[in-house]
Amino acid sequence: MARPLWNGVLSFGLVSLPVRLYSATESHTVRFHQLQRGTSDRVRNRRVNERTGEEVPLDEIVKGLDAGDEYVLVEPDELDDIAPGRSRALEIGEFVDLDQVDPIFFDRTYYLGPRGEEYAKVYALLREALERSDKAGIATFVMRSREYLVAVRAEGDVLALHTLHWADEVRDPASEVGDLPEGRRAVSGQEREMALRLVETMTTDWDPGAYHDTYQERVRRLVEAKRSGETVEKAEEPPESTNVVDLMSALRASVDSARSSRGAGTSGSGRTRRRADGRPAGQGEKHEAKPPKRQAEKRAKNAGEGEGDGRRRGGRTAKRRSEPLADLSKTELYRRATEAGVPGRSSMTRQELLDALSAGEPATASRRARRTAKAS
Repeated sequence: MARPLWNGVLSFGLVSLPVRLYSATESHTVRFHQLQRGTSDRVRNRRVNERTGEEVPLDEIVKGLDAGDEYVLVEPDELDDIAPGRSRALEIGEFVDLDQVDPIFFDRTYYLGPRGEEYAKVYALLREALERSDKAGIATFVMRSREYLVAVRAEGDVLALHTLHWADEVRDPASEVGDLPEGRRAVSGQEREMALRLVETMTTDWDPGAYHDTYQERVRRLVEAKRSGETVEKAEEPPESTNVVDLMSALRASVDSARSSRGAGTSGSGRTRRRADGRPAGQGEKHEAKPPKRQAEKRAKNAGEGEGDGRRRGGRTAKRRSEPLADLSKTELYRRATEAGVPGRSSMTRQELLDALSAGEPATASRRARRTAKAS
């Protein structure tokens, strides 16, 4: 059983509920010690009097605020004396709809538990009321000499307490973030439609258990490798930024990649999606394709165009096909890798895409020729 971080009384209206506060999350970060280079000697931080150089016991340390010409000393019990409710009150002043609280205000999450079995009924009553109303209780309380604004809500079978940022702690993005686009940038309808299609194709059910901290895993592998005298492969370079000229090509390639991943029963993150019956998503299901209206209109328009225009389009395609692979952008290489069915292309660098396409170019050309002959 975890030790409570805080004990107090939660109140709403004239109802009081003694509670304990517990941490709801934990960190799995790899903790390193500090050592002096060339030795196995630990480097430690000590509380030292800067004038005498001597270490100071914890019970002789007090808080002091620099007032310019002197320090104003404040004892811990003096801070508790001025804290609202002497630091033990958690009074809900109002209830709000959960969707009214912007996620940017959320800070940390804790669990609230009743302080004894005799308070289980009052605890269950508040939890059920919050769950049925889909509301959160807003309150303030003091912990460790700091006042917090909090939201209390139902989370499964327990009450969860979220500490919130104060309004004046949230920074204005316009003054903090550089190069923000002014107003609405001119985006073509085709680009917007393709971006929406990509979002829809990559949409899945939220499953937090499907994600894990790969960086910490690599840190542990690095430590084990150094311990055994081995080496660890370096991480790949970050992907190149998308050129505005290649935006549509990048969107199309992304949609194709997401569709092929879904066809293999995986989500955009590479994990296998399963239905409630345990089978991979898509197995035994029938999906009716619903092409966007704009795409259907474009196909109808193309069907009524002359044969000469088709030859012109074919000529442009042939011209692109005749370009050397080395001259193509990563987006175009990825599109060709998708057409050729190159496995593992979604995680390849530009050079790896180039190598894979170069190695399979004769076979790809042969398949393309067979498709052309069959179509004619």
